[in-house]
Amino acid sequence: MGISRRVLLERIGAAAAGAAAVPAFADVFTARAAAAGALRLDRNENAYGPSSNAIAAMQEAARTAASRYPELETETLRDAIARSHHVSSDRIVLGCGSTEILRMAAEAFLGPGKTLIAAQPTFDFIGDCARRTGAGVVAVPLAREYAHDLDAMLARTGPSTGMIFVCNPNNPTGTLTGRRDLEAFIRRVPDTTVVVIDEAYHHYAGGSSEYASFIDRPIDDDRVIVTRTFSTVFGLAGLRVGYGVAAPPVARRLAACRLPESVNVVAASAAVAALDDQAHVRRCAARNVDDRQEFYNQCHARMLRPVDSLANFVMMNSGGPAGEVLEHFRKHHVAIGPSIAGFDQFVRVSLGTPAEMAEFWRLWDLMPPRKMAM
Repeated sequence: MGISRRVLLERIGAAAAGAAAVPAFADVFTARAAAAGALRLDRNENAYGPSSNAIAAMQEAARTAASRYPELETETLRDAIARSHHVSSDRIVLGCGSTEILRMAAEAFLGPGKTLIAAQPTFDFIGDCARRTGAGVVAVPLAREYAHDLDAMLARTGPSTGMIFVCNPNNPTGTLTGRRDLEAFIRRVPDTTVVVIDEAYHHYAGGSSEYASFIDRPIDDDRVIVTRTFSTVFGLAGLRVGYGVAAPPVARRLAACRLPESVNVVAASAAVAALDDQAHVRRCAARNVDDRQEFYNQCHARMLRPVDSLANFVMMNSGGPAGEVLEHFRKHHVAIGPSIAGFDQFVRVSLGTPAEMAEFWRLWDLMPPRKMAM
């Protein structure tokens, strides 16, 4: 039986009282989810929300600039991003979330007779974009340790390959493909193929010696496009702001496919403030490390096997059909990640606040025991 909003709110409140101190703004987001009748652990959002500076910027922009088109604000954001990465602003392309950058890339470099090569599983929005252009999609299974199988991807690359997509850390697995391996791979890719590297979870991967951003540590190769988003660690998923970093000629080709003024005044203003508040970014990344470790602890206590993640979500073997898990949580008004093609026993769970995760595990324990495959 599902639980009422009131009961869920009470349970979350009780869990929060017993948890280690959680910032007050996190409680607001937890209460909001409960009041809406559901817990959202399915979209890899920042459970702690945006910084107070970003919220203040939203309010000010809504009050003073909502009647204006966003030319000034988007140029300010573009310049701020360029400064933060120590690149020229003509290398920056803004979009309505990084998903718009992926759509632009598909329209610019794919089409009938072209193919996209991507991992299976990965963030398949790029596959949908490719198909809409008339391009084919070649899905290459991940390697044994859930990294991209770069040799297999290279083997499928040919004259028709317009684009290779690498999500790193990968969604839904949360796993890394090593920087050294990626550099060697890019050097072997045909000159006519662009490589899109999705760094949506960049800020959560900084603790790994195997990881280095292709923005922060660029290589001299104009075929590389890197995408980032303000939806994850910055806590602005609802405002839809993303960007790509590319060589100026490539950036211009991407921008030609952009929807006019797709980043609005409020979103652009909030993103500038969020980018400037690096203390909030560091706090959220540190909390994510703790929240992820606690998720592992809870998995191990139940003999579950999580996949090591460097993101703000974890994929784990549920010990039985994933569809049963998804349906169980749906009935209890908790959304977790969608089913994963080829991983019939695995579920992906976005990390929420301690209170939200306490409710997740309480509901998990209401399921019948699940036998883990050895």
